[in-house]
Amino acid sequence: MPTILREKGYRLSFYQYDLIEPVHVHVFRGKGGGGQQCKVWIASMRVAWNHGFNKSEIREILGIVTANREKNLSAWENR
Repeated sequence: MPTILREKGYRLSFYQYDLIEPVHVHVFRGKGGGGQQCKVWIASMRVAWNHGFNKSEIREILGIVTANREKNLSAWENR
């Protein structure tokens, strides 16, 4: 799972086998499988699902994903 970006304690990445889904990133925070995570669709900037982040954190995550949209798209296209 390549890491695209680390910012403010969040790690943005994607699974290389997610080829049939629209462009998205997975956002993680915390250690191992016990941390928080969510999935963000890039085109709509909507959260597909969320495990453990509160509303404030989701707003912050969407801001980070939006600010790095081109980098996220480039990483997805070049996987």
